[in-house]
Amino acid sequence: MNELEILYLDDKCVAVNKPPDLLVHRSFVATRERENVVRTLGRQLGQRVFTVHRLDRATSGVLIFGLNSDAARVLTTQFERREVAKTYHAIVRGYTDDTGTIDMPLKEPYDRIATPVETAADKPAKAAITEFETLARSELPISAGKYPTSRFSFLRVTPRTGRRHQIRRHLKHIAHPIIGDIKHGDNRVNQLIETEFGIRRLMLVASELQVSHPSTGEAMVLSALAGEDFQSARQLLQLGATLSAERLTRERTTDQRE
Repeated sequence: MNELEILYLDDKCVAVNKPPDLLVHRSFVATRERENVVRTLGRQLGQRVFTVHRLDRATSGVLIFGLNSDAARVLTTQFERREVAKTYHAIVRGYTDDTGTIDMPLKEPYDRIATPVETAADKPAKAAITEFETLARSELPISAGKYPTSRFSFLRVTPRTGRRHQIRRHLKHIAHPIIGDIKHGDNRVNQLIETEFGIRRLMLVASELQVSHPSTGEAMVLSALAGEDFQSARQLLQLGATLSAERLTRERTTDQRE
């Protein structure tokens, strides 16, 4: 596969912009997948990389690795103590509130294949908090079923905890699933976006990571731009917003004439 985009590199750590649909490392559930970030990056740098945190396979964005065990341990501790700040951007179904906090405990998803021994099936739910801010809203003149138009929102999302699939599960909980989410989303809308615009991916990007350098302690702000397909989806939202504004203007003009 193509080389990964490197966002930061020194002798202690490396950060990359992970593309969508690429595993971070080998997995029980995808034994036939030969490529993953760890393998590709190790080959690209010519040295071993140490996993510090993970992103879902479908999620793109900032991913940091240690380049030795000591640096990896320091970075891992920051994640465990919630000393890092993570920012995501997402496109979701429907019109969301201007801002919101989703406070809903989550159980670790149990997967018989991925976790063949007894694990989280009987464990209690753990605290999970996600905050979001709506950056834009759009209405496209196409139907996904019930209504003649389809509404979308573009969000900045800040998870305060780090549960598995937390953002995806929380946004589904408030009835605003992420576009392109096969497991937790609205497949009618997903199919609409794929059919009409040829976009087939999870519209969730780990856009920024704030972490302290494992050696110097200096604050690092790592940012990743979304891929072309995500940017295309944003452009569609902007088009929809323009069309909605034009329609509203026409309706107001008609009302005034009547």
